[in-house]
Amino acid sequence: MSRMNGPVWKVSRRLGFSILETGEELQRRQYAPGQHGPTKRVKLTNYGLQLREKQRIRNMYQVNERQFYNTFKKASKKEGVTGHNFLFMLESRLDNLVYRMGFARTRRAARQLVNHGHILVNGKKVDIPSAQIKLGSVIEVKEKSKNMTAINEALEATLNTPAFVTVDKDAKKGTYVRLPERSELNQEINELLVVEFYNR
Repeated sequence: MSRMNGPVWKVSRRLGFSILETGEELQRRQYAPGQHGPTKRVKLTNYGLQLREKQRIRNMYQVNERQFYNTFKKASKKEGVTGHNFLFMLESRLDNLVYRMGFARTRRAARQLVNHGHILVNGKKVDIPSAQIKLGSVIEVKEKSKNMTAINEALEATLNTPAFVTVDKDAKKGTYVRLPERSELNQEINELLVVEFYNR
């Protein structure tokens, strides 16, 4: 199974964007890795801007290149705005919803929970992180896994959950109630550049 490994903070600095959506990666050093202090950045071409935005979104959702492109192709065949459909499909992945519900601190940790069989969808074990979850589906932690320290710590650290999911922290159960609105997602990313990149 393909996985994205490697230093998240170094990638965040290279892309000038917080992959973990916390901003912590960029607080210590604002410049790219490998530089000895801040230097003048080279102005990117249109292609460079599009490529960087694709890499930002791909790394944020922890999706490999093939999965990312296949998701884009499916989104482009749906009615509506392709860029929005694309983000909504990425948000509907099981690993992302486990992260959004606060069962894990990062998407990478959420992916591990799913891979190891700790998550149930509508009462059935699903161990495929990329599984597209339908609206109204109930996602919960398996009974034997409810006392896991990592899950309890993640729930305690989660102050707010997005409005498109509802969560019962005591039961460690949540529901995917509706598609997110664009305003509820990361405002720093520009999905239009990804659409332009693939439509070149």
